[in-house]
Amino acid sequence: MHWALIELNLPYRTVPLQTRTEEMENLEFLSINPRKKIPVLQHGDLVLTESAAIVTYLAERFSTAERRLIPEGLEQRARYMEWLSFICMELDATSLYVLRRHEGLPVVYGDAPEACEAAREYFQRMINAAAMRMGDGPYLLGETFSGVDILMISVLNWAARYGLPLPALFERYRASMLDRPTYKAAIEANTPR
Repeated sequence: MHWALIELNLPYRTVPLQTRTEEMENLEFLSINPRKKIPVLQHGDLVLTESAAIVTYLAERFSTAERRLIPEGLEQRARYMEWLSFICMELDATSLYVLRRHEGLPVVYGDAPEACEAAREYFQRMINAAAMRMGDGPYLLGETFSGVDILMISVLNWAARYGLPLPALFERYRASMLDRPTYKAAIEANTPR
């Protein structure tokens, strides 16, 4: 979320909050998000809690001709939505979510080695298929950086954390994104002091 805000050059205020802490039981936070999940974006009366929804909302609401995170054209917008769905469902929810739960927090969610192995295999199949769909440009949508690049890097960072190998194309893609000044600024903004 920080990255999208920075890409769009938007002013914002951060309230640091750690998952699975007493802070998440705070009545003020629970009134904003009773599901106890982060990130949360509060913009006026609107409260959004899912990263893909937050990034897409920011892109649709605040993109300008100079700073655009979502395409204007119908076909490119359809490609954005296709990548968005693929990243959220096939890479994250079906694969990485299983690893975050059962390898990252086995004392909370239980040990599930077969499920984790299946999730790893599925991730490999899906990321290899995605590499075949990626065009010649430096970004998922070709020559234009967008919100789906932000979401993909989040997923690829989780994959790296769990030791999942990436096709060479996605290794290069990730390296170039991690070198982006706005990405570095987002990491700094998200690092507790």
